[in-house]
Amino acid sequence: MTNTIKVALAGAGAFGIKHLDGITNIDGVEVVSLVSRDLDKTREVADKYGIGHIATDLADSLALPEVDAVILCTPTEMHADQSIQCLKAGKHVQVEIPLADTLKGADEVARMQKETGLVAMVGHTRRFNPSHQWVHKKIRAGEFNIQQMDVQTYFFRRTNMNALGQPRSWTDHLLWHHAAHTVDLFAYQSGGEIVQANAIQGPIHPELGIAMDMSIQLKSSTGAICTLSLSFNNDGPLGTFFRYIGDTGTYIARYDDLMNGKEEKIDVSRVDVSMNGIELQDREFFAAIREGREPNASVAQVLPCYRVLHQLEQQLEAAGV
Repeated sequence: MTNTIKVALAGAGAFGIKHLDGITNIDGVEVVSLVSRDLDKTREVADKYGIGHIATDLADSLALPEVDAVILCTPTEMHADQSIQCLKAGKHVQVEIPLADTLKGADEVARMQKETGLVAMVGHTRRFNPSHQWVHKKIRAGEFNIQQMDVQTYFFRRTNMNALGQPRSWTDHLLWHHAAHTVDLFAYQSGGEIVQANAIQGPIHPELGIAMDMSIQLKSSTGAICTLSLSFNNDGPLGTFFRYIGDTGTYIARYDDLMNGKEEKIDVSRVDVSMNGIELQDREFFAAIREGREPNASVAQVLPCYRVLHQLEQQLEAAGV
């Protein structure tokens, strides 16, 4: 590998663009190949960001000897297979959340990472958002311990649309995508293993084939509990809102904003070098490659989250709802 890490990015949609914007702020990294299904759209995005190679097949990018690493922002159902494809090609890989939509897929990626020894990381962005980092640092300093997390993940999504409001070819999922953020974050912040998990869901949408409402309860081995409410039926406000209730205070995180329980703003601008969680997770990915170490949010670290999601899916299937 040269001093410059050369990257192939797969997926020119909303999250691919978020990564491209973040990478423009990171020295020593160059995106040299862009992969997406629509060649015209791919060319348009590549021209905007000065990317010299475009393709509609990931294999074409993996064949480029100069490519050191790949960032996957592709449809969820492709994540596990493409991650394995990248690792087999000798490329470090960061895959957007979720790692997989089955536990089998997640386990297979973990096995391949162990076999190759390459950096394999998952986009569990909440670990990197400055608001959650601020809380995490307080926990590590012994100044705060979580007693309860109350989380609301609310969107209004009756059709297959991406974060930019554009049509997409795949269906989002409350459990395997949106719940994954909170399940992993709760374990990460509480410092324990999830020892109890329960889920109920509302009716299945007749066209999308997924539940549009879901409620999840979690308990950590530390004794902390978490209640997560998710909906695609909520007509605003949209997003995910975290309330940390602890032994020495209450904190409310709304993406990169953090308040105390009295709604007084906490300055998190100096927590890290950027306020952009996607950029910060990319910085961690590239730093791990350079330093030859395991990254925060490695496949191995987040694998327990997918075991919990599998358990919850089995529970919902057994309930027959």
